[in-house]
Amino acid sequence: MKFGVLVFPGSNCDRDVVYVTRDLLKQPTRMVWHEETDISDLDVIVVPGGFSYGDYLRCGAIARFSPVMKATVEHANKGKLVLGICNGFQVLTEAGLLPGALVRNRDLHFICDRVPLRVERTDLPWTQLYQAGQVITLPIAHGEGNYYADADTLAQLEDNQQVLFRYEGENPNGSLNNIAGICNIKGNVVGMMPHPERASDPMLGGTDGMKLFEGLLKVAVGAIA
Repeated sequence: MKFGVLVFPGSNCDRDVVYVTRDLLKQPTRMVWHEETDISDLDVIVVPGGFSYGDYLRCGAIARFSPVMKATVEHANKGKLVLGICNGFQVLTEAGLLPGALVRNRDLHFICDRVPLRVERTDLPWTQLYQAGQVITLPIAHGEGNYYADADTLAQLEDNQQVLFRYEGENPNGSLNNIAGICNIKGNVVGMMPHPERASDPMLGGTDGMKLFEGLLKVAVGAIA
């Protein structure tokens, strides 16, 4: 399974993701500059965290116009896998691949912490190695991670079981329905504010994020079989 990690001016978690997919998972991985238009060689696109284009105007608002995002939308529309982490989640909502928006945290503070999350759904490649209702711990680091959607969109998310992760216990940023991560209706596009790549190496004190990436490899093995 070949991974591509998008790189915008201002991305700062791109190499963390590459470390997980290339060095820990031993999968072919290449960094994809934001001006690229041909990503047809890739199976999974990861839109990493950071501050794309300095987060000027609004988080992800400029990045969505990058040539590589047009290719990423086409990639997603073919049913291929796309993961947005933190700023990447914001980019995916701006690009229209996921519903809703990420707005300023409830208390208007940047939060850097480890938080418990409840896994809501385990029938997708991203979450198939977790247990339903399992509580895991992942790092967060954001100032605009407060998930918002209008009432109808929120109801559709819940009715369609598109919420994959919720904050367990204290809600750190005011997200509606404690939402920490969602998917599109097909389940091939996922956005999440917590950082699974920062919880994939035992040296960092936790590996709860690794199962998200390992779940993707199970898909690849199944496809070969």
